[in-house]
Amino acid sequence: MSFDSPLLDPQLVDRLRRLRLLALDVDGVLTDGRLYFQADGIEIKAFHTHDGHGIKLLQRAGIQVVLITGRDSPIVSRRAAALGVVHVMQGVEKKLPALQQLCTRLDLDLEQVAFCGDDMPDVGAMKRAGIGISVPGAPSYIRKHADWVTERPGGHGAVREICDTLLQAQGHWDAVLDTYLHGQG
Repeated sequence: MSFDSPLLDPQLVDRLRRLRLLALDVDGVLTDGRLYFQADGIEIKAFHTHDGHGIKLLQRAGIQVVLITGRDSPIVSRRAAALGVVHVMQGVEKKLPALQQLCTRLDLDLEQVAFCGDDMPDVGAMKRAGIGISVPGAPSYIRKHADWVTERPGGHGAVREICDTLLQAQGHWDAVLDTYLHGQG
């Protein structure tokens, strides 16, 4: 399958082909950004199953995923574990230095990273990553720094859109579909 997306220019697709790591903010990207607290203070987050499956597909294709979030939340750790995401950075106020440290550990250049965020703490990482991505619900002054703004909102399939596009751009899409079409997925 040749990759042809009307949403992305050919230069961006070429950059997608070089990616080896997808870095994601959590609140506002993997969730809709709202915080829910029960009366006992326990935090609740809602994650979209399509996003989770997209993350699993990326990892099966050899593309690593990291969650980098400013909040500390046991539910994020649980969700990451359920998805097999081994790189989870919580309580991170400065996301660019954290991303740079991880890239050093993984022997990756920032050009091999896509970072998706939706707020001020994300802008530095968005600007320095090989591809900066944002979501429609982010403020306009954040979106203007992104190379790509997803069609789907955060918490409602934005991450799946990124994963599917990345899999297509890197030539993994047919193999992914074949796995499911032939009863192996």
